[in-house]
Amino acid sequence: MSIRGVVRRAAGRLIHRGWAAIRTAGAVSPANPAGYRFRRLGDGACLSFPIGAIFGEAWIEIGEHTLVGERVSISAGMGPGVDLGPDSIVRIGGSCSIGRGSHIVGHQSIDIGDHVFTGPYVYITDQNHVYDDPEIPIGRQWPRNNPVVIGSGSWLGTGSIILPGTRIGRQCVVAGGAVVRGEFPDHSVIAGVPAKVVRRYVPGDGWPPSHLNGARAEHAEPGIAGITDPVETVRTAGTAGIAEPAEPLRAAGTVGTAGIADPVETVRTAGTAGIAEPAETVRTAGTTGDVEHTGTLSAAEHPVPPGAAGSVQRVAPAGTGPAGGA
Repeated sequence: MSIRGVVRRAAGRLIHRGWAAIRTAGAVSPANPAGYRFRRLGDGACLSFPIGAIFGEAWIEIGEHTLVGERVSISAGMGPGVDLGPDSIVRIGGSCSIGRGSHIVGHQSIDIGDHVFTGPYVYITDQNHVYDDPEIPIGRQWPRNNPVVIGSGSWLGTGSIILPGTRIGRQCVVAGGAVVRGEFPDHSVIAGVPAKVVRRYVPGDGWPPSHLNGARAEHAEPGIAGITDPVETVRTAGTAGIAEPAEPLRAAGTVGTAGIADPVETVRTAGTAGIAEPAETVRTAGTTGDVEHTGTLSAAEHPVPPGAAGSVQRVAPAGTGPAGGA
């Protein structure tokens, strides 16, 4: 190796060791004076160096063993030196990890639970500008606050934005780039702009496919046009008057003359000794009016095909056709 290579390697080693020493010395922890300014900085907590904009430490709480990445800004209030009252404003739980370059901007209340992890460049705020007066610059109009809650065990993806008034449940996933506002239940996957629940955990079923959106599979069988249709039953008499297994029909899908689905009602016929049981109502699909007929007809009478205007549909007695037929 040339002398130049030896010098370069030695210089690189010194620079990296020096930078590591600077990062260690510049980190904020309970062990150095900078940590004393916080309302609470738990054992093992660390704000990595280089540090972002940090002010209002007296109203910021950070739990035990929480790691705050490089260049993360955490602020309470509009600026340094403002008295924000007796209570803390930004609360970050224990064993959390806040990704580098993220911003947590609190004015009223931001509550982040335990074991919450974020990707880089996440933005969380409980304050938003208003635009009530069209003549005053928006940045000069007094903003509104709305508390934010992020449940324990949640994960916030890279670049996600949590807006004022958001309440995220426990063990939730926020997709990268989502713009989140509103309330979301536990065990949700939240994505989109604006964000919505795209998947949920259902006890006993696990994580159903995303198109069911947390619904149970047996409740989502689509019928015509994606709507579940009720199934009605028509029973026919078999040999010796014994009913054969019921054949299911769907009410939706029976189209009459006007193209309107008519309900299918139950018809029972008997095959014993050729005696017809009392016939239940049969509605002719597509008729201009509801014409009903009950009773026993002779074998010479034939049913009128359904769909003809003003037609009457009758039920022939059992025994006039093939044995046991309906």
